[in-house]
Amino acid sequence: MTALEQPARGGTDGPARPPDRVPFPVVDEVARHCHQEEEPETVHIEVHLPGRLDPARLTSAFTEALHRHPRILMREAAGPWYRRRYEWELTADPDVRVVTFPPPDRDALKHARDRALNNAPPLSASPPIRLEVVDEDDRSEGTVLFLTINHTALDGPACLRVLATAAELYGGRDNSPAAPPVRPPDAPEEQVDTPSGWAPPARVVHGTPEPSPGNGLLVTELSVPRRPKGAPYTVNDQLMAATALMITHWNREHGARPRPLRITMPVDDRPRGTDMPIGNGTRLVEVPFAPEELDPDRMAELLRRTADRTRALKSLPRPQLGHGAALLTAPVVPVAWRAALTRGLRRTIAPWTSTTLLSNIGRIPYSLDFGDTAGRAHAVWFSAPARMPRGLTVTTASTAGRLHLALRWSRTLLSHGDGAHLRDLFEHYLHATEVS
Repeated sequence: MTALEQPARGGTDGPARPPDRVPFPVVDEVARHCHQEEEPETVHIEVHLPGRLDPARLTSAFTEALHRHPRILMREAAGPWYRRRYEWELTADPDVRVVTFPPPDRDALKHARDRALNNAPPLSASPPIRLEVVDEDDRSEGTVLFLTINHTALDGPACLRVLATAAELYGGRDNSPAAPPVRPPDAPEEQVDTPSGWAPPARVVHGTPEPSPGNGLLVTELSVPRRPKGAPYTVNDQLMAATALMITHWNREHGARPRPLRITMPVDDRPRGTDMPIGNGTRLVEVPFAPEELDPDRMAELLRRTADRTRALKSLPRPQLGHGAALLTAPVVPVAWRAALTRGLRRTIAPWTSTTLLSNIGRIPYSLDFGDTAGRAHAVWFSAPARMPRGLTVTTASTAGRLHLALRWSRTLLSHGDGAHLRDLFEHYLHATEVS
């Protein structure tokens, strides 16, 4: 997707013209088809600052940042049932108040997280995001920014780009993206041995489900895992191995027989500058593991194998959701018919859905520096939707030399206590990847 020029604002350049319209890309259309009230498709971003923000200045800066990235100012356009596409309608200004300041209370962070998981910004109002500004408790002078995104329209990295622009406008500090880490060029790709993908992958075994629907969330801060100089694998590969071993351990504890695992991994090739395309810009690949490969006593071998597979998958050109999704969303019949087909197909292929999703944002490329009073972000958490049949997602990001982990789960699968146990398993196996 490419960024579009900002629509002219009514009353400034003669008669108002109809808003520009953009057809839904494949990712947006599939997400729109599979919408569920019980488990909203939201992305949550949580940014911790050491100081406090001025409400009026922040509102002005964030509103201006939206205008600097006009592709985010959009809403779903109305249309007849027989239309062949959903369309985004680009607007000159926000339809709703985007920045809010909830009154302080004892559990303000918990309540803000709950809203981020359970209340998706509507697609009918521009933009499909909201920003809540929460003051931490009396023991801290800090502020937490909660960005909630309707994932049908946007993803986390795109909205983080907008927030970086707002930080620069607010604090007057340069928030240009840092240069990506320098890595040696990859060796020519050879045939990579991968397990067969025909068998249904393992599911995360049910723990102690909660009676209410929706998602639960646990965030924690960890050390970035060490790796030997010149190691053939990356931190992302260590996170992938730790995720696979965590689920294998959990399933074994709950009596499940060993089965292959497949872990979905988003790949984002977009630039991080002000020209970054805004929307859902990642493509999804699946990293497979055979049961016999997931042996923590052979960690070095597992890390090398994981690195080979992730490197090969990243290098393959592939549509965002694969060739099947592109065919399924071809506008040859009314979009309502395609919606019914997509939902039916999703139920049919549920047993073949990947085991879990690991979304590693990597090192946050922006300083997110809001100036002298508010300061620079010292922690940033993301979480991705965790709807069944996966029911569990793992999202990581690195800020200020620390790893910020978010585990998000479907309450019909796991409880908060289950999430805490999975966090402990993840930490244990991540530390185990620090092989010499």
